[in-house]
Amino acid sequence: MRCVICHCEPRNRRGKPVGKVNCKNMKQDCPVPACPRATLLPGHCCHTCPKGPPEKNLAPHFDTFEYFQDKEDDLDKPYNDRSYLSSEGLARDDARTEFVALLTSGPEPWHPTSSAVAKARFTLLRSSLLFSISYERLGRPSRVRFSDPEGNVLFEHPVQKSAAPEDGMLCGMWRTVSKANVQLLRGEQLRVSLITRAQPSGEVHGHILKHRALFAETFGAILTSSDPLHLGAGGMAMLTMSDTESNLHFILMARGLLEPGAGESSSVPLRVRILYQGQTLREVRANITREDPDFAEVLSDLSTHELQWLVQGQLRIVAETEGRHARQLAGTITTRRSCDTIQSVLCGADALMPTKTGAVGSAKLALHENGTLEYQVQVVGTASEVVGITLETKPRRKSKRNILFDMTPSYKDGLAWGAWQSPSARDAHMLLQNELFLNVATKDWAEGELRGQVISLPYSGLLARYTEMPVALAGQLVSPPVSSGAGGHAWLSLDEHCHLHYEISVAGLGRPSDGTVSAHLHGVAELGEMGARPHQHKRLLKGFYSTEAQGVVKDLDADLLQHLAQGTAFLQVSTKAHPHGEMRGRVHIPNQCHAGGTRLTPEEALGEAQFSEGTKTRDLEQLKKDPNSCFFEGQHRAHGTRWAPDYDKKCSICSCQKRTVICDPILCQPLNCTHQVHPEELCCPICEEKKREQEELKLERARDSSEGCYFDGDKTWRGSGTRWHPVVPPFGLIKCAICTCKGTTGEVHCEKVQCPRLTCANPVRVSPSDCCKQCPAPEKSVPELADSMQADGPRACRFGRRWYLNNESWHPSVPPFGEMKCILCWCVSGETHCQRQECPPSACASPATRDNPCCAKCRALDTPLDAQKVHDDKVEAWSH
Repeated sequence: MRCVICHCEPRNRRGKPVGKVNCKNMKQDCPVPACPRATLLPGHCCHTCPKGPPEKNLAPHFDTFEYFQDKEDDLDKPYNDRSYLSSEGLARDDARTEFVALLTSGPEPWHPTSSAVAKARFTLLRSSLLFSISYERLGRPSRVRFSDPEGNVLFEHPVQKSAAPEDGMLCGMWRTVSKANVQLLRGEQLRVSLITRAQPSGEVHGHILKHRALFAETFGAILTSSDPLHLGAGGMAMLTMSDTESNLHFILMARGLLEPGAGESSSVPLRVRILYQGQTLREVRANITREDPDFAEVLSDLSTHELQWLVQGQLRIVAETEGRHARQLAGTITTRRSCDTIQSVLCGADALMPTKTGAVGSAKLALHENGTLEYQVQVVGTASEVVGITLETKPRRKSKRNILFDMTPSYKDGLAWGAWQSPSARDAHMLLQNELFLNVATKDWAEGELRGQVISLPYSGLLARYTEMPVALAGQLVSPPVSSGAGGHAWLSLDEHCHLHYEISVAGLGRPSDGTVSAHLHGVAELGEMGARPHQHKRLLKGFYSTEAQGVVKDLDADLLQHLAQGTAFLQVSTKAHPHGEMRGRVHIPNQCHAGGTRLTPEEALGEAQFSEGTKTRDLEQLKKDPNSCFFEGQHRAHGTRWAPDYDKKCSICSCQKRTVICDPILCQPLNCTHQVHPEELCCPICEEKKREQEELKLERARDSSEGCYFDGDKTWRGSGTRWHPVVPPFGLIKCAICTCKGTTGEVHCEKVQCPRLTCANPVRVSPSDCCKQCPAPEKSVPELADSMQADGPRACRFGRRWYLNNESWHPSVPPFGEMKCILCWCVSGETHCQRQECPPSACASPATRDNPCCAKCRALDTPLDAQKVHDDKVEAWSH
């Protein structure tokens, strides 16, 4: 905010400490430049003449907004003076940076095609970029695209219908942003676009900017053009209240208000009005230019009615230019819209008079656009009866506790649930600035046994936050109970891959240096089972960062998954002071998962059903008793089922026919095309045109349905359910990893390939690029051993890992040299014959023969001796 100048008044005229900060918008006091073409230098507020003197310090009149900071002297000394997190403190955190973007259909290099407008807030948290985007006059976007100044796509995020707390909003996360892209972000070089079906290249676009006013924003508005035909115009307003006065500060960012032909330095009158039911309450006038179209102002001394209308979303802001090309933008002012979760962990250590009873409180709140505050507060393990649950401000010495709202009447059976219908604008402002607290008073602790600061938790992608209450973690739930002053809560969920997603918040543990915090997921044995210990099934959850931990566990064992389904699992947090558990909570997640996350996705289940329909639905014991079932490769198979055998999953197919297993190679049909390709996942080659059509159709379906994934490694889109080996620059294809596109969320899950256990003594790696070793092939192939089960007629040949039809010829592939084009192999009734191409001396006179790379002897005069010898030795050794 280069046009705002502030100064600190540590003491008043009597010498008493006040800590008062006075700020003034000095743009109004800029001197009129003496030159005709004044310029605005970077970091300056006023226009200056070229090579002119630097700006002078303008004498501040200090008639604008003021901030008042509470001192520790204002707290009652017996009370707990633990410092708390402020919104400004969070914004100044080195690991957290806020950005904003105004998205419209223009200006250049995009030609306006829509009147849609969007406002995007970004938070760079460590290496992840979180975003909350609200929009108007726009159909639901399918993707969010990030690009560099040259237009290269850096990342695309598919939009999911369930990934937002309300309509007109979308939430997302760009994980592990590279350092180069972070530099572009901090340098305000990144662009963001919203992709829709109508505009696949992007309907609205904008530059991502770092704005100082973001941390203080508590109210906001999206401004659209009053004329729907006025394309490419839009704006946004960020508003906040003074900490002590009834003043409303706002910054207006607008695009498209000025005529495209207007000069950069030409000034245009701007009028900004605040309306209630069409009547003007406030009006401000100023001049804007194309070079500096943004506008900041302070509305002082708002009345009680104006503040009430503000928090209820009944005020509108209108910005309009005057003159021959008058244009108007308007929008409704609401409380700040965000994908963050407003929550609180209440513990004894944060109480005004600290306690250690092992109790905990867990709260989730939601502030709606009409000003209603919805709340849910659960209390666990208090030493005595709960007599009060209140929403409060930070206490002051004179009035002590300052209660804003009493939730006690809605408390029953450990849960307070309800809505506060009439919070004031000041209350909403303090809530969004992390300046409010929840207090739980009990019969034994009248001032409060539990207390917690209400804090907005940044978006994490965990949808359970919007639909469920967190699991409360209390010392009283540990076995045996622990009288701790700490507490916590956690959200947990299982996805369709049976991967456990968790997010834990703790409070009251003191400084992070007090001890290492770890969390375990415990599976507790069922009642009546003898000899089982509580820690028998335990899984460490890593990822604690300060007071928060989040992560994914992909390989839970079957017992732990069963305990989650039955509600006999517990999440336990341990510390250095309590290594056997300081807080615990019961976790119940209904599921039908198997060990290692092997529950099939719908796409995988459909493919599996083609080979083993009916097998998975039958009981194993019934299969064993069935006289027509088959036993093959260690598994029982039902009569009539078909499957791919373990020895050759890609190019063989087996079936069970009344206790008899019949395995056949997949015979590739001749293709009627000139260009053939052989996809790695298929046994047979296909026509290149067909593959391209299939990929384009699959890609188009994925994009149209928004069920696809964008993989940053090779920067390509893949359809939902697709599995592939990732390409990771600069290493190339990674065959030891397999990635899966999770279509419902657009996430890509990559896991290490699990190599099978081998029973042979000397396993070999067939190809240097293969990830897993395998046992050497037996002397006789499987089809030869099963001649009695095969149909009459010429048999196919198996060479390496492929099958070839009778009389089919090919060039063999020999690692590590690759395809041997000078060797020709062919199949004769199940037997493979190979021969090197011969070049008799009599044929060397022909120019075609001399140019043939397989005739090295004919090119002896042109080829260095060493190179010829290496090639001959390589071919000769293979042919022997």
